[in-house]
Amino acid sequence: KAVVSTQSTGDIATKDCKLELREHDHVVECVAWAPEGCTPHINEAITTENPKAAKSPGPFLVSGSRDKTIKVFDITTGSCVISLIGHDNWVRQAIFHPSGKFIVSCADDKTLRVWDFKNRRCTKTIAAHEHFVTCLDFHKNAPYVITGSVDQLCKIWECR
Repeated sequence: KAVVSTQSTGDIATKDCKLELREHDHVVECVAWAPEGCTPHINEAITTENPKAAKSPGPFLVSGSRDKTIKVFDITTGSCVISLIGHDNWVRQAIFHPSGKFIVSCADDKTLRVWDFKNRRCTKTIAAHEHFVTCLDFHKNAPYVITGSVDQLCKIWECR
């Protein structure tokens, strides 16, 4: 469902779009690039599902949507290579764990979730806040993730 522009490259200065990704069924709430260290793990996940699939150099990105899904896209091909289903409400943010092996997401279902994207399943669900969880981020050097919520709180969680 990707739409590739007729231009050879996307260029912000000329307003040419390189690629449109059309896999979600509702508003896209967030997007984040996969760090380069994620590439081997994403390729392993792709070939686990389809052993004949070719490995890709990436880049990859993750997106979250009001359709309650998380998707990983291969920008080289413009295709959705992983879909994760499990949130009960709008996904507000999804990012790759620094190890490259997991995706962490938050949503209006008041949860923080850890996804094993290789096996396409949620491995941990934390009832994180009393209201919608709207954002999250990882500390760059320490094993912490922070969440923010409509409940006006920021909470710091230790990754174990």
